[in-house]
This record gives sequence, C-alpha cells and structure tokens, in this order.
Amino acid sequence: MRPDAPRPALTVEDLRRQVDHGDVDTVLVAFTDMQGRLQGKRLHARYFLDVVLEHATEGCNYLLAVDVDMNTVEGYAMSSWSTGYGDFVMQPDLSTLRRVPWNPGTAMVLADLRWEDGSPVVASPRQVLARQTQRLADAGMRAYVGTELEFIVFRNTYEQAWDAGYRDLTPANQYNVDYSVLGTARIEPLLRRIRNDMTGAGLVVESAKGECNLGQHEIAFRYDEACRTCDGHVVYKNGAKEIAAQEGMALTFMAKYDAREGNSCHIHCSFRGTDGSLVMADDGAPDGLSDVGRSFVAGQLRYMRELTLLLAPNINSYKRYVEGSFAPTALRWGRDNRTCAFRLVGHGASLRLENRIPGGDVNPYLATAAVVAAGLAGIEEQLELEPAHEGNAYGDPDAEHVPTGLGEALDLWRGSEFARTTFGDDVVDHYANMAAVELAAFGRAVTDWERIRGFERL
Repeated sequence: MRPDAPRPALTVEDLRRQVDHGDVDTVLVAFTDMQGRLQGKRLHARYFLDVVLEHATEGCNYLLAVDVDMNTVEGYAMSSWSTGYGDFVMQPDLSTLRRVPWNPGTAMVLADLRWEDGSPVVASPRQVLARQTQRLADAGMRAYVGTELEFIVFRNTYEQAWDAGYRDLTPANQYNVDYSVLGTARIEPLLRRIRNDMTGAGLVVESAKGECNLGQHEIAFRYDEACRTCDGHVVYKNGAKEIAAQEGMALTFMAKYDAREGNSCHIHCSFRGTDGSLVMADDGAPDGLSDVGRSFVAGQLRYMRELTLLLAPNINSYKRYVEGSFAPTALRWGRDNRTCAFRLVGHGASLRLENRIPGGDVNPYLATAAVVAAGLAGIEEQLELEPAHEGNAYGDPDAEHVPTGLGEALDLWRGSEFARTTFGDDVVDHYANMAAVELAAFGRAVTDWERIRGFERL
C-alpha cells in the first residue's frame, strides 16, 4: 500500500476565508538553511495574498553562507562581501501551506529558493534533494521516507539554560524511561500538546515514546514521499522548540548532549515504482529483497562513507558513534540488527532500510538526498550485496567504519568523485566550506574540558 494521498493542510481558498473572518493575520514564509533551521519572515496575511502569492518575496543570500552564530564567513562562491550580499527569491510552495496551531492567527508556507533570473539556488537543501528525487523519477521510481527524531527535554527555559552555560540543567525524567508508560506520563502534557499541534499543522502523528537518556523522548510521524517527509521534519523540529518554550521548558536535538545516549534521527527509506509497485521487495527471497532492493542496500554500503558529511554535519555529530550505544560504528547491514549502520526491517509493502547514522542535528533534505543518491547508484551499477551481518557489528574488525570526526568526513566528501558527479562541484564545495568553517571555529575555541584538565594541573 502507498501512503494516503496527502490532503492540503490549507488551501489558498481556505486561507482567504480565514483571513476574511479574522482567524489568520500572519503568514510565515520560510525555507531551510544549511544547518537545517527554518529562516524567513512573517508577512501580514493580506500582503501575502495580494502581493507575495503572485510575485514571491526576497531574502538576503547570506542566509546560505553563514555559520551557526549567523556570522558572515569567507569561502562561499554564491554569497560574499565581494558580490554585495544580494537577494534571492523565496518562492512559496503552496502545497506546504498550513496553519501553525502553536502561534495564534498564523499560517506557514515553505519556499523554494531561486535567483532573480528564475534559476534554482542549487545549494539550497530542498533543491539538493529535489535534484536527486528527479533523477530517481527519471528512472521510474519514487522514494518514501520516515524520520525518527529524538530530543531531550529539560525543566528549564531556554533563557535559563543559556545563562547557566547549558550546565546543571534539570532533565524532565531522572531515569531511563525507554518505552516506560509511567515515566513518559511525567511529561505527557508537553508531548500531547506537540502531537496535537503537529496534527493541526497537517502532519500525521503515529506515536510518542520514551528513550534511554534522562528526559529523552521521540515522536514519530507517518512516512511519506521524500520531500514531504523532510518538510514535515523541519516544521516539527522548529515547532517543538517553540511549544517547549511556551511551556517554560527547553528541548535539544543536538546529537550528543552528554556522555549518555545521543539523539538519533534514523531515516527509513524505500523505493517504489512511480506506479506504486514494490520494486525493492520480494517475499520469496530469503532476505525479502528483490534484485533492485539488494542493489539499493549495496549502494548505501558502497557510497555512504564518502557522503557522511550530509548525514553528520557538525563537530558534535561524531561523538554519538560509540560502541554499545545504539549509534553505529560499522558500515554493515543486517536484518533487524541495531548494531549495524543499516537495518533492514519490514516485509512486502512495509520493507524499508533504516539508516542509523544521522543524529538529531541532521539536515533532513541533505541526508535524504544522500540516501537516494547512494541507492540509485547501487541500482544503476547493479552492485552485488554482501551477506547480512549476523551478531554484534561493533566487534567486526573487517568492517569499514563511520568516519570518526568531521575532518575525516570532510576529506572524504571533498575528494569524492561520486559526490562531485552526483551533486555537482558547486554543492560539494559549498558544504565542504561549511564543514571547514566549523572545524576552524572549533580549533580556536577553549573548552571547559581543557580548563578542568589544565587550569591547575598542567
């Protein structure tokens, strides 16, 4: 079965009626930046309907050329002081129009970025994914994706956490509440509000459950076509933070907050024919995979190491990869084996491959683009699939490993002929510069760890 046909969360006609009745007065036009954050501006609803609907709106192109702190940095071809930091066009994608239940009187629409001449801004994360899904469509297939995004909740406001230097915060749970009904009840009012508000924003909520770290939780949503899933992912991630702030709490999606379990974002993906056919599944095969499915998995194994930068984009991302932590280290695949980087689950229509490499800090468009590109390459090259790994992949001495740091991932990405052929030099160089900027900033930083070890004793 294919997922239910997506119903528009809000049509333009619905929006006009709600504006006329005074129910909506603000429209938020937003896009996803390199770091996976929503950027944009709030428009008066009448102005959106009268002007922006036909002519779009603009934003400074430095928004795809800054670091996490919004500092302008060198090294980006598309945006710099020498080119004057001009504008790009934010073209609303009306299929993403929705109400924002946690902000009164507000609707939201996601935008695609283009230059004034109408050409796409190819380094935009949504465009990076669009190019790969178009290649897949040209091959007669679609990608269906689900993301499982974990977070840690604290009983501190974001302002209190900032003032405390993010130290000595109070987690929402004092013990491991993985699957615990009693433990998750302690924070159910917040989780319930997030679930219900996301439903009101047009997302299809499946479930909520506790996780292993203190105060760690996960809300899961129904899988969908790749871009729609990524759109929902960024709306949810931004909205969950806003709702937590309104409730006097804070939550983090950072990959590794402390020495306990990190926040993962497992990405489930399957390819289907454009007619809905199950091209990856073969229930008569021992592993349930068709020849296409086997080549899809083989493509992940062959190319994901050099594409890891798109799945683990930050210094902190690589601190998740600890043996025995449910974060992968070995690039192996297995049938329902959580020690492997790639876990095959389901049967028939539900068969999909779970990529366990990304953390909660991932940009979903970029990571999904990597998964699609690697899978399509495996199919086109008819790669042979190695046997499924049995047992504990953490102890496999022959397995290739997930890169151990951002520097290693950057070198693999920058030197990848496959990445340059598949994504283009402009995209490779753009995101290589992003990683280089982060490495340079971290190299200049003096950490608490250094002070504690060196203040007196060195």
